[in-house]
Amino acid sequence: MSKRTKSRFLFSDRWLDRHAIVRNMEAFQDLLVIVLCLALFAVMLIQLWGIFIAITQALDYKHITAKILFILILVELFRLLMVYLQEHSIAVGVAVEVTIVSVLREIVVHGVLEISAIQTAAICGLLLILGSLLIVCAKTPHMDCISANTKFCPIVVQGRRQQESDFDFQYSHSCEEKQSLG
Repeated sequence: MSKRTKSRFLFSDRWLDRHAIVRNMEAFQDLLVIVLCLALFAVMLIQLWGIFIAITQALDYKHITAKILFILILVELFRLLMVYLQEHSIAVGVAVEVTIVSVLREIVVHGVLEISAIQTAAICGLLLILGSLLIVCAKTPHMDCISANTKFCPIVVQGRRQQESDFDFQYSHSCEEKQSLG
C-alpha cells in the first residue's frame, strides 16, 4: 500500500481545485474589507459633520469630546483594516490600541465620578492587562515578518547578514588554506 505524499490532497486530481477556491475566497475577503473601509470612511465623514454642527451650536464639551474620541477610534479601526489588507493578518498592537482608546472614551463619556468603585477597579485591571499586552506586542517580532522572509523584516535581515559574514569568513579561511598549501 503506497503512502500519500504531503502535497497531494483528497481532491487534488478532481474537479475541486483547492488553490483556486482559496484564491477566490481571499479575493472575496479582500472585497469585504474594502467595503468595510469605505463604510467606515463614510461614518467618519458623517461624524465630522456632526462635530462641525455641534461646535456651531451650543458648546457641550462632553458631547464634542466623545465625538472626537469616536472619530479617533474609527481612524484606528480604519488603520487596522488597512494593515489587514496589506499583510492579511490582524495587527494585535493596533487592535489593543483601539480597545484602550474605546475604554478611555467610555470613561470620558460617562464621567469618572459616575462610575462605581467596582467598575473603576475592573477598568483599571483591564487597562493594565491591555497595556502589558501592548508592551509584549511591541517587544516581540511580528510573526508574519519572520515567516514572510522579506528584506524589510529586521530579524531576517540580521540573520542574512550573519549568514553572509559566516560565508565570507569561511571563504577567506579556505583561501588562506589554499595559499598556504600552494
